[in-house]
Amino acid sequence: MTDPTGRRVTANLSLTLDGRYNGPGGPSDFGAFAPYVTTEVARDHMTRIWEGATTALLGRLNAEGFMGYWPSVADDENADPRDRGYSKWLVDTEKVVLSTTLTQAPWERTRVVNAPATDIVTELKATGEGDILVNCSASIIKPLLSADLLDRLYLMIFPEIAGGGQRLFDDGLPATKWTLSHQHTGQLGEMAMVYDRVR
Repeated sequence: MTDPTGRRVTANLSLTLDGRYNGPGGPSDFGAFAPYVTTEVARDHMTRIWEGATTALLGRLNAEGFMGYWPSVADDENADPRDRGYSKWLVDTEKVVLSTTLTQAPWERTRVVNAPATDIVTELKATGEGDILVNCSASIIKPLLSADLLDRLYLMIFPEIAGGGQRLFDDGLPATKWTLSHQHTGQLGEMAMVYDRVR
């Protein structure tokens, strides 16, 4: 089915070699990720994910974490220019936050929605232009994978085995085929990869 707007649904997430997006300590355990997130490859990859995106789709926890940290980076003259670029984009772009507990958005250019991710993405694809980026929110990426609604995956693979934590690719997902459209390996063994859904 071709969407009238041609909007792509993209998602970015970082994973360990054993497919975890957090460590065994729970949702805030990113110990295995820390050495790699500020590498040249990771920063270039971060720029790549947002350049074509006009809407950021976030879960509440990620939205709170991102908006608590990133807005100040835009004005930090000592910050890496790629970090500043991402920060400015995040502040200025349309944000849709999926939440069952927030009643109003505490950030500008943001609307809070209590609805299934699949419904929101279908609605967003019907209007507007530019990519819809699911920004690091596995709670949204998972149902979109299950419904085969993702068109592009931006993945950072870090050369660590976490040994525990939550996995992105659960059993029971529909069989799908993807093509590798970009790959870059860093000096620490981190890999930035872009996969496009073959339809």
